[in-house]
Amino acid sequence: MPRFVTVAVPCPLRRGFDYLWAESLGKEPAIGMRVSIPFGPRRLVGVIIATDSSNDIPINKMKVVLRVLDEKPTLPLDLVQLGQWAADYYHHPVGDCIQQMLPVTLRKAEQAKEKPAQYWQCSAEIKQLPPLSARAHQQRSLLAVIQQSGQLSRRQIKDLGYSNNILNPLINGGYLNKANAPVADGSYMHADKPILNSEQDAAVNAISARLGHFDRFLLDGVTGSGKTEVYLRAIEYCLARGEQALVLIPEIGLTPQTLQRFEQRFPGCVSTLHSGLSDGERFQNWRKIESAEHQILLGTRSAVFTPFNNLGLIVVDEEHDASYKQQDGWRYSARDIAVKRGSDHNCPVVLGSATPSLDSLHNVAQNRYQLLELRERAGGASAPAIRLLDIRNESLDEGLSKSLLDATTRTIAAGNQALIFLNRRGFSPQLQCHSCGWLANCKACDAKMTVHFGRRELRCHHCDASEALPTICPQCHHHQLIYQGPGTERLELSLKRHFPEVPVIRIDRDTTSAKGSMQSLVDDIRTGKPCILVGTQMLAKGHHFPDVTLVGIVDIDGGLFSADFRGPERSGQLLVQVAGRAGRADKLGTVYIQTHCPEHPALQALVNDGYQPFARQLLAERQLFSLPPISFSAVIRADATSLEGAEAFLERLRASLAPGDTGWSIVGPLPAPMTRKAGRFRAALILQAERRSVLHRQLHTACHIGDQLSKPQNLRWSVDVDPIDLF
Repeated sequence: MPRFVTVAVPCPLRRGFDYLWAESLGKEPAIGMRVSIPFGPRRLVGVIIATDSSNDIPINKMKVVLRVLDEKPTLPLDLVQLGQWAADYYHHPVGDCIQQMLPVTLRKAEQAKEKPAQYWQCSAEIKQLPPLSARAHQQRSLLAVIQQSGQLSRRQIKDLGYSNNILNPLINGGYLNKANAPVADGSYMHADKPILNSEQDAAVNAISARLGHFDRFLLDGVTGSGKTEVYLRAIEYCLARGEQALVLIPEIGLTPQTLQRFEQRFPGCVSTLHSGLSDGERFQNWRKIESAEHQILLGTRSAVFTPFNNLGLIVVDEEHDASYKQQDGWRYSARDIAVKRGSDHNCPVVLGSATPSLDSLHNVAQNRYQLLELRERAGGASAPAIRLLDIRNESLDEGLSKSLLDATTRTIAAGNQALIFLNRRGFSPQLQCHSCGWLANCKACDAKMTVHFGRRELRCHHCDASEALPTICPQCHHHQLIYQGPGTERLELSLKRHFPEVPVIRIDRDTTSAKGSMQSLVDDIRTGKPCILVGTQMLAKGHHFPDVTLVGIVDIDGGLFSADFRGPERSGQLLVQVAGRAGRADKLGTVYIQTHCPEHPALQALVNDGYQPFARQLLAERQLFSLPPISFSAVIRADATSLEGAEAFLERLRASLAPGDTGWSIVGPLPAPMTRKAGRFRAALILQAERRSVLHRQLHTACHIGDQLSKPQNLRWSVDVDPIDLF
C-alpha cells in the first residue's frame, strides 16, 4: 500500500503538502526529517510534519519525495508541534514557521559540515615573554579575560568583542597556546559568588523550588538590583539536576558583557546564538545545545527555537523589550513563545525587568504569573535623585540646557562619568533652506532625511535610502542651509567643544556596526576615567557603568504624545531604564530630564512615585478603554504601489467578514501615519475582541477569504497577532 507524508514547505501557502514516500528511499519516514521535494519548477527542502497521511489524489498525480536529507529527525517532535501551534496562533504559513526554526545551513540540501572549534589558553612561559606595549589595551584586556576563563574558543573571543587583529599577535608572539576544549566539571558550584540579599535569596529559592514544573515568574527588580545574579544561581540549580537552560537577551549589543559573565561562572557550558555569527558558527552552536555538549544557550530572539536535549529553565531578560517581537514576515513574540516552550517542557520561565510590560503586570494581577520583587539595589547602592528641567523659554546650546552642562562640568570635575541620552542618531533630523523653506524629504517615504555630517550624507532611517549632503539648496541655490534639532552626532560635537579635554564616547548604531566595536567602547568606559557618554537606547539596556553618576535625558517629550496608545508605556520604560544607569555602585547618582512639559501626569507619576504606580495608572486607563492587555488585538496590514490598491483590498476583506460573533470590533481601512514607506503605500485593519477565541475565529475567516480574493501582483498583506505597533 502506498505511503504518504505531509511536508511543511517554505512557501506563502498556509498548509502542508502531501507527497508519496517511495520504498527506494530506503528509510522509514519520521516527523522532523528534512526532505528534498519538487515544488512547481523548483526543488525545495521541507520538513515532514505528519506520516502515513491519507488523501484522495490519484497516485499517478502525486509528487514523490526526491531525497531524505537526515539519518534521524533534525527537528524533534516538540519543535515540530510548536511550529504547527505557532502557525495556527499567528495565522502564518506553517512551512515558513518550521523553516525559521532551522539554522540557515540546514535549510539547504547540501550536507552541513562542522568545523572543530579552536581553543586558546595563556602560555605557561608568559612571564618570560616581553611585556605587551602599554598602548596595546585590547591585547592586555584579552589576555586578562583568557587568564580568568582558563581557555576560550576563537568564536567566544569574537563574541566578547575581540577581533583576529587583536588575537593573532598574541598567538604569534607566543602569549597564547592551543588548548583542549573545556569540559564542564561542576567547578561553578564552588566558585566565588557575591552574597545574596534577602530579596535575591527569596527569588532564587522560589524559582529553584519549581524546577521540574511549569511555572511563570515575573522578576520585577529595580535597575542595579542584581537580577542577573538571580538568573545565575537559578541556572546553577538547574544544571545540578542535569538539565539545560535557555537565556534570552534583547539585543546583540548585550551579548559580549553577558557572555563574559556567564563564561566566568560556567566555563565550558555556554553557547551563543545571534545575528553576529556566521551561518557555520550558528550551526555549530545549535548542534552543541541539541546534543547537550553545552548546557546553557545565551541568545537573541530566534534562539527560542533551538532544540534542547533536556530543557529545565528559561530566562527572558528585559522581557518588556520590543525587540523580542519580530516585525516582518512571521511576526512572533519570542517572549510568548518562551512561555509556550516552558509549558511544553514542564519547566519554569523567568521574565525579568526593571520596567515590566503591562502585559506581564496584567498576568500577575490575573494570578497567571508569580511576582518576585527586588526593591533593593545590589551592594547597597542608592537610587538616583531625579530632577525635571523645565526648558521652556530657555536658550539651548545644540539641545543642551545650561543646567545640564553645569551638572556635567561638576561630574567630570569630581572624577566621575556622565551619560547624555538622546534616542535620535545622526547629526540632525532635518535639513532646511533658510531662504525658501525647502526641506530634505525622502523620495520614497513620507519622512525627512536625517543629516549624517561625518559621512557628509543624508539618510532615511526608514528605508535606508541615502544621498550626498548638499552644500546649496537644490531648489533656490541659496547657501544658507540650517540644521533643525540635534542628534547624537551633533551632541557629540557640541560636548567636545564644551569639554575639549574630556573623552566623549558616542554609542549608537553608527558607531557600533563593526564587529567588536561595542565591546571596545564599553572597555574604554569601564576604565573608570572621567568621560562623557552620548548615545541612544543602546545605552539603556542592561549595561553596568559603576562610574556614571550623572544621566541627562535631552528629549523625552515625543513619546508622551505618541499616536500609539503604547507610547506612554514605552517612554516610561525608556526613562526608567536610562535613569538606572546612574549611581549603580557606591556613588550617588543624579538624573536630569529636560522637558517642555514638566506638568505632564506621566512624568510626574514616574518622578514622584516610580514605575509601579505609573504602570498601575496606565493599566487603569487601558481597563477604562478596553485596550490590550485587557482585550486582544490583531492588525491586518496591506501595502501596494498605490494607497487606493491597499485600501481596496482591505475594504473587500472587511466586507467579507461575517459579523457572527459578538464582543469584537473592526476599524479601518486606515492609512498608516507614515503612509508611504520605501515607495509603497500602507494601510491597515485593526481588530479587537474581548476574548482571544473570538479574535482568532475572525482572523481564520479573514485569512481564508484573503487567500481566495483576487489581488494585484504588487500587493502584499500580512497578519500581526498581539501587535506592538498598530501600523
